[in-house]
Amino acid sequence: MEPTYPVQFAVDYPDRPLDRLTTLFRIFTAIPILILLGAISGGSLRWTTENRAAVAGADSSVVLIAAGGGVLFLGPLLMILFRQKYPRWWFDWNLELLRFTNRVGVYLALMDDRYPSTDDHQAVHLDYPYPDVERDLNRWLPLVKWLLAIPHYIVLFFLSIAAALAAIAAWVAILATGHYPRGLFDFVEGVMRWHNRVVAYAVTLVTDRYPPFRLSP
Repeated sequence: MEPTYPVQFAVDYPDRPLDRLTTLFRIFTAIPILILLGAISGGSLRWTTENRAAVAGADSSVVLIAAGGGVLFLGPLLMILFRQKYPRWWFDWNLELLRFTNRVGVYLALMDDRYPSTDDHQAVHLDYPYPDVERDLNRWLPLVKWLLAIPHYIVLFFLSIAAALAAIAAWVAILATGHYPRGLFDFVEGVMRWHNRVVAYAVTLVTDRYPPFRLSP
């Protein structure tokens, strides 16, 4: 038997007719929640003007419009490296943000027709244990995890393309039958599971166990 990986991810299969109308227009109904996710996931908007008359003696001006947070990476890396600590609220923030991100991803992939909640877990289950840094994590490994995970990035690139094609096929099937084909559902769920394992290993840094090359739990 393959050992259980500490990052657990699953999506409840909707064994019921899905809403065909919201499925048809899913790319449009998801816009508000995508804007909200973008607002809390980080990034900034900059406006630049070349008008010299507007800013005397300046070739251009840059105005920062907005900026947000996102998955905390550098902070935990430094704390693990120098203090061998992982602040609990940083861990909780990363976990809840990834849960929310996955709920949005599941909605976009048509795996659930309920609008993504900002707090309820709904049909999406993502969990991993809070690490005892001194016992469970190598303080130097976070410096190279991004490099060690490169084989996964390559595989996930192609798997993500396949998952997008599977979601398109499921879109057609739902419009025709009202149901998500179970085989396509399990495949898309597996790709998302794989992605979450790599993120937990190389980005949120909560485990030192190398992610397995498999779609299954």
